[in-house]
Amino acid sequence: MKVVTIVGARPQFIKAAAVSRVLRQRHQEVLLHTGQHYDYKMSGVFFDGLELPAPDMNLEVGSGSHGAQTGAMLVGIEKVLLAERPKWLLIYGDTNSTLAGAVAAAKLNIPVAHVEAGLRSFNRRMPEEINRVVADHLSQLLLCPSDTAVKNLAAEGITKGVHLSGDVMLDILMWAKQRAEASGGEPLRKFNLEAKGYLLATVHRSENTDDPARLTGILRAFDQIKEPILFPVHPRTRKAIASLGCAVRSHVRMVEPLGYVEMVALSASARMILTDSGGLQKEAYWLGVPCVTLREETEWVETVVHGWNVLAGSGSDGIVSAVNLFVAPASRPPLYGSGCVAAACIDLLETSRVSGN
Repeated sequence: MKVVTIVGARPQFIKAAAVSRVLRQRHQEVLLHTGQHYDYKMSGVFFDGLELPAPDMNLEVGSGSHGAQTGAMLVGIEKVLLAERPKWLLIYGDTNSTLAGAVAAAKLNIPVAHVEAGLRSFNRRMPEEINRVVADHLSQLLLCPSDTAVKNLAAEGITKGVHLSGDVMLDILMWAKQRAEASGGEPLRKFNLEAKGYLLATVHRSENTDDPARLTGILRAFDQIKEPILFPVHPRTRKAIASLGCAVRSHVRMVEPLGYVEMVALSASARMILTDSGGLQKEAYWLGVPCVTLREETEWVETVVHGWNVLAGSGSDGIVSAVNLFVAPASRPPLYGSGCVAAACIDLLETSRVSGN
C-alpha cells in the first residue's frame, strides 16, 4: 500500500516521526514536506533529532499570506498526488499544509486520513480552527485523540470513519523521554539551569504574534515574573518582538528553537510551562508539569478539566497571577492513549474500506 504523508510544520514532524516508523515497516510511504517551516532551525533540526526519514520531496513554499501559502501548496501537492496515485493521503493536525493536502486529495478522489481529527476551539478567528474543520469534513478516516474529539465530530454530523485512536504524540514523547534521560542532564547544564528552578515558555500562534496588544501583554508578564524563564523563540515571534521594539529583562532568556529531545528534557525539568502551543499543553500533562496556556480557549480541554492546565489569556495580570497561584492537583489520570497509538492508526489504514478506493 502506498501512502503520501504531508508535513510542513514542527508539530507535524513530531507526529509523523511516530507513525512513519510503523508505516514504513509495513507499507510504502512518500513523505512530502510543503516547506511551510522553511528555516532549518524550525524544520531540519527536527528531522535530525526525531530520526524521521528525510522528505522524499520538499515544495519549499515558505512564508506568505494564508491564501498565497495554501494556494502554492495546493498546486505542488496536486502534482505529487497525480504522479504517485496513493491509496491514502495522510495529514496531521491543523496547519495550512493540512488544509491544502485535504483539498488537493479530495478533488482527486484520493481518500484522506486525518490524524488528530475532531479538535475544536470553537474560535473561528483562529486559522487553525478553519483548517481542522475543513480537513475533517473532507476526510474518510478520522483518527481522534479523545472522546471529546469524537463528540465534536458527531455534533457536526460526522460519524462514518471516526475512530478513537488516542494521540500519536504520546508515542514519540515516551521515545524522546528515554533519550532525554540518557543525556544525563546535559540540556540543563547547557543553559545553566536547575531542575524545577525555571519556567519554560513558547509563543508562536498567530493570534498572539500578529496582535501587538496580545504580544505586549505576554512579554510584560514575562518581565514581571520573578523566576528565570527559558524562552525558545519562533522566528515569526522574534520578528514580531523586534517590530514592537520590546526588550525583555535579563531573567527572560530568549534562545533559538530547540530540537525535540532537548525540548522534552527541558519541559520535564521545568517548574511550570507557559505556552500557546497545543502540543506542549499535552506534553506538560504527560510529564506532570503544570501548564499556563496563553490563550482564552484550548482544544485540549481535558488538561484543564483535570486541573493541570489553566487558561490565562494574554493579559499580563492574568498570566502573572496564574504563575504565582496555580497549584496542580495530586492526581493525574491517564489521557489520550497508551503510547502505542501509531500502530493502531496503521491498522485502521489497512482495514478501512473507502468507496472507490
